Amino acid sequence: MWVLLQRALPVGHRLGQAGPRSQSCWKLGFRGVSHLQRAMRLVQFQAKGSAAAPRIGLEEKDGGNVVDLNAFDPSLPRTMRAFLEEGDAAFAIAKRAQESGQHVLPRAEVSLLAPITNPDKVICVGMNYVDHCLEQNVKIPKEPIIFSKFPSAIVGPFDEIILPTESNKVDWEVELAFVIGKKGKHIQEPDAMSHVAGFTVAHDVSARDWQTEKNGKQWLLGKTFDTFCPLGPALVTKNSVSDPHNLGIRCKVNGELVQNSNTNQMIFKTEALIAWVSKFVTLYPGDIFLTGTPPGVGFFRKPPVFLKRGDEVQCEIDELGTIRNKVA
Repeated sequence: MWVLLQRALPVGHRLGQAGPRSQSCWKLGFRGVSHLQRAMRLVQFQAKGSAAAPRIGLEEKDGGNVVDLNAFDPSLPRTMRAFLEEGDAAFAIAKRAQESGQHVLPRAEVSLLAPITNPDKVICVGMNYVDHCLEQNVKIPKEPIIFSKFPSAIVGPFDEIILPTESNKVDWEVELAFVIGKKGKHIQEPDAMSHVAGFTVAHDVSARDWQTEKNGKQWLLGKTFDTFCPLGPALVTKNSVSDPHNLGIRCKVNGELVQNSNTNQMIFKTEALIAWVSKFVTLYPGDIFLTGTPPGVGFFRKPPVFLKRGDEVQCEIDELGTIRNKVA
């Protein structure tokens, strides 16, 4: 079976291969968040109960206290997209703030927002896990299948998912997301990772009736209802992740494990996706890529299972963290 799967994948994207970029850059010999020394976990946040403008911070650890970067240096932008547009200078300030031990807010006093709330683009990839293709008994794609969500679908890591009255087939999809940190067009795979700021957890909430039965079977409307893109809890910088293409990825619904795989099942990995999409559009700092989901979605269960009000969906990826969203 392993040999068959390898042969089925496009050349350069087979399991265990890193394509043009050497795997050795990622294999640092550790797995969990606690083993990554001084991992940089960028967040957008507000004071709990406040309607004030968002601020930029750093989680000291997954679920830990937050360093207020705007308090450390008031010249820093107050949104993540603007922070990324500042480039290396902004990251250097963030590093100094992390090392200073100053302006630390107790976690209980802050509410995390999505790490990115106003991207130019939310780019999504369909059918990008080998095991998800096998679940559906479909062929391995030879080219990435690209669709999109509108940025208005984005909500925070602990915000509610609102079931639309227009759909009764709303489903879950845990996904690895990455965020662009540097503008580019026609980016080559060996250079692609230099355009990545970091990685985060995404939930590609999907209205299957609108995806597969309506709107001419175009996926957009079924994917982009308001609240259909929870993100977070943090944007973990790329040098803080041991290997983004070898991370455990899981989804639980009401505590029941429904998806359980590894990002090594991705067919088109980060570098290949950037090279492909940048053939067509310019990528800007803050652009978000959702890289596909593993098997276990409700739509392919027998009988199918869909989300209902009162459910809680938990999406988690090793080293990146966990997002939890109630369904309302």
